[in-house]
Amino acid sequence: MIVDHAGVSPRIDPSASVAASAVVSGDVTLGPGTRILHGAVVSGEQGPVTLGADVLVMENAVVKSRSGHACTIGDAVMVGPHAHISGASIGAECFIATGASVFPTARLGDGCEVRIGGVVQVGSLLEAGTTVPIGWVAVGHPARLLSPDRHEEIWRIQKELNFPGVLYGVERATPMRQIMREQSELHAPRRESGGDQG
Repeated sequence: MIVDHAGVSPRIDPSASVAASAVVSGDVTLGPGTRILHGAVVSGEQGPVTLGADVLVMENAVVKSRSGHACTIGDAVMVGPHAHISGASIGAECFIATGASVFPTARLGDGCEVRIGGVVQVGSLLEAGTTVPIGWVAVGHPARLLSPDRHEEIWRIQKELNFPGVLYGVERATPMRQIMREQSELHAPRRESGGDQG
């Protein structure tokens, strides 16, 4: 389904395709030969999303911008099933495996791999050709690769990356009730967008 959002229509190269049960919404550009498979969502409702040539977004993956954070994906990138990329920059020829997560302001150089269930945290930088092992976390600028059992080390680095400020524009001590009220407003249906209800 191709959806206009807030008066902005996706721009889709004639050689690209979007499966019938996928959603491409808002300020999205799909390059030549790009494929958006069933159940995937590519959302440019909070800013631009640009996918290069021959990008494959597999089933039930989510690729989106965040408020103030565009999402760009280079040529020849695979985004695996159930992967999540939000407001990040992905270089060419990267492999984002099943269930991987790449958070806002993260940057991946060309040829990186984020293997099954891997995470690239907010503001982290992966140099070209870096591989995040299965289930591991990349955190920092430049990123350190840490296994999930090293939570305290991950947290020492992650807390300096200001996750709540980057994602929600708030201080860490902001009450969850306030954050969710603001997020609810941000994601409210926009009737002025020509019938799009969220």
